[in-house]
Amino acid sequence: MVTERLYYQDFYSTQFQAEVVDAAEQGKRLYLDRTLFYPTSGGQPNDTGRIGESRVLDVIDEGDRIAHIVADPVSVGSVTAEIDWSRRFDHMQQHSGQHLLSAAFVELLGFTTLSFHLGQHVSTIELDTKDLSEKQIDAVEDRANEMIRNAVPITISFEEAAEAQQLREASQRTGTLRIIEIQGADRSACGGTHVRSAAEIGPIQIRGTEKIRGNVRIEFVCGARATRQARSDFRVLSNLARISASSIDKLPEYLGSIRKRLMAAEKESEHLLQELARNRGNELYQRAPTAPDGIRRMLLRQPAISASTSALASGFVSHKNAMLLVAAEELPAILFACSSDTGIDAGKLLSARLAERGGRGGGSATIAQGKLPDRQALESLVEALGFGSYSDEANA
Repeated sequence: MVTERLYYQDFYSTQFQAEVVDAAEQGKRLYLDRTLFYPTSGGQPNDTGRIGESRVLDVIDEGDRIAHIVADPVSVGSVTAEIDWSRRFDHMQQHSGQHLLSAAFVELLGFTTLSFHLGQHVSTIELDTKDLSEKQIDAVEDRANEMIRNAVPITISFEEAAEAQQLREASQRTGTLRIIEIQGADRSACGGTHVRSAAEIGPIQIRGTEKIRGNVRIEFVCGARATRQARSDFRVLSNLARISASSIDKLPEYLGSIRKRLMAAEKESEHLLQELARNRGNELYQRAPTAPDGIRRMLLRQPAISASTSALASGFVSHKNAMLLVAAEELPAILFACSSDTGIDAGKLLSARLAERGGRGGGSATIAQGKLPDRQALESLVEALGFGSYSDEANA
């Protein structure tokens, strides 16, 4: 049994009568003799709607047959079915808009379309180019919207593959091709749903670009999506302008100055935090007991090691005969620092001790740090470096 695909000729009907000629999965996978439901194909998602009283969740192209996945069981026999028109027309706008954009990219820039995806919120086209400038985007967008204003007709024809001429992209299929033609702009083999006139596409907006696989992928919206997005953008910009007591056209300048001030404030804040950490290192050195060998040692336990930890260590070992060990139990990780007059190379010593315990790390002669596989290895390293006798309370 071959399913008659009514949507090949008629994009605008929403209701139809059909026979459920076969059912599987306890009546939730239906095969009709004819259907208006478009299956997921060619970058376009499936239609939804109802068959009888049951919601259509998915539509799958199985070659000769089309499977309709429904929420509730439907029996074999005659049914009345209805597609979700708002979803169908949105897909028609986006798909026809893709053909228009693809044609404009070829006409103005010679960039061919490699792939198309119709998403829930935005659609994408991958273009055969490594770069795309704002000026080029504006030109393509203007050209597409010009054809929309001119209400260029969009028609369907069926031609034998061997005889089809002037296609935007040669089809690899044989037999009869379904051709979607945008008058004077584009001819493409396509099985998707489309509007009858470019005017029905509505406005087209190219929303952004990104590099992918050495090509450029654009995001775009058409019709009602473009209107909703423009409205949302305007409201966001208006609120930002109100909050900043600025006009919309001055927002880039205003936000740029805010960003510069924030970056300067963050830099100053980081400088102050580093200074505070170094001062704390100095204070800890004064509190550290002097061992019989004349070296002041201290063990600190912290959840993690940060840039402030390194600054604290620098402050501690800026004094003579100083050694500091910071053990971070959450990772676990370790930082070892010593003043140059101790005669110890912190980087070499810590690197060797870490390797013995399955860890890794290193650093300079005065400050080094690394990671360990577990807390047991961390405690073993604390003992090996001679800090095992120092209690946590002494370092609080």
